[in-house]
Order: sequence, then C-alpha cells, then structure tokens
Amino acid sequence: MKGQYVCLVCGFNMIGHHPDNCPFCNAPKEKFITSAECSESFIVKSTPVTDNVTCLRSEPELGLEHSAYCVEAVGRSFWIDCPSSFTPGLGAPRSILFTHHHFLGASNLYREEDGAKVYIHRADSEHDIVKHHDFDTLFEGDFKAGGLEAYHINGHTPGFTFYIHGEVLFICDYLFQREDKLVYNPYGPKEKTEEGGRMIARIIKGRDITMVCGFNYFERYKTWRKKFDRLLAETV
Repeated sequence: MKGQYVCLVCGFNMIGHHPDNCPFCNAPKEKFITSAECSESFIVKSTPVTDNVTCLRSEPELGLEHSAYCVEAVGRSFWIDCPSSFTPGLGAPRSILFTHHHFLGASNLYREEDGAKVYIHRADSEHDIVKHHDFDTLFEGDFKAGGLEAYHINGHTPGFTFYIHGEVLFICDYLFQREDKLVYNPYGPKEKTEEGGRMIARIIKGRDITMVCGFNYFERYKTWRKKFDRLLAETV
C-alpha cells in the first residue's frame, strides 16, 4: 500500500503520488490519509440486497464513496464497481466491472490481493484521472457474459455502462435520488445524458426487474420506475 492515498472528502484513491489537491473533488492534501490508515479506519461491510446480491460500502461512511455490489453467480462472483477502502480478506471476486471511471476505489489493491480482473469501457480508460490504475480488459459496446448484461449508453461519461443481472438493475450514479424524485447526474453533457436515459428506458422495457442498485441506495424497481417515468416525461 506504499504510496497510495485516499481522499476523506470523496473517497478517491490516488496511486503512487500525493498531489496538492484531490484530482476528483479538489480537496487539499491535508484531507488525504494513506491507504493503510484508510483500511484501519474504514471497514467494508456487506448489506444484503437480494439472495445473490450484496451492497459493499465502507463503515463509517467514506466521503462520497459510491456503493459497490457483489453478485454471486453460478460458479463465480463479480463486483459492479469497487469500494474505496481496502479490507484485507474481504475476498476479491473473479472480476470487477466498472460503470465509469470516476470512482475506481481500491480496485488495484483487490486486484493485487486475489488477482481479480478489472474491466472498464475503453472510452473511460483514456481519462487522465485514471492513468495510475491498471485495467485487464477494455471493452467497447454492449456484451453479455456469465449471466451479466452490459449496456454502454455514454452520457454522464463517454464510457458509462450500466448492468443487468437476473432481476437486478445496476445504474450507479447516472440518476440521483432527490427526495421523492430522480434527477440525471448533472456532471456531464445534458443532452447526451438525457438520451442515455431514453436508451435505458428502451433496454429495460418489458424486463422482469425487481430491484435497482444505485450509487448510494437500492430500492424496489416498481417504486424506482415510477420516479424514472416522471423524469422521462419531464425531459422529452
């Protein structure tokens, strides 16, 4: 873990350098701790979502850390996104698949511990913010593997990809919860993000989805879908 730092404000991991400001949220270096200190203070906990999906998140909360999700599939396990804190012995999965490049967490450390293979869309692998992270597979477009479905929709980031496994939709931070409504992530091109939302609607139409996993929430699909439909109507 030598030379790796974690921002307490947002949870971003900085590998091999100690910049004056966090490359993601611009917090000053006084807000950084080493990854070893982070592992001692922030433990990744699992919260059941469904019979085969658990939410992975640091306790206590680590800044703006995105929730990651562990999926136990037949004969294998994989994560959608990755926790910001490294908890030794957590059990890295066979694969870590990212929705986008903003929060890669401690994926390099889990990769080193158990040899997890890291996947990200090629368009998001080229951003300067991820130059110190290693990726094993750079995919392009949509794909299906081991019961997992990946859909590239662009928008929030050029490579943003959402996933479906069984009856669970993994949407990350493409959509934020705001009280009783959903809003699009404002950090990205507005028109492309809204078009991505319409792509999501077309892809999930008629699907037997029961649960939605977001970056800091998970909830029943029927409840989520009502809010999503209202958002679509507002942004026609």
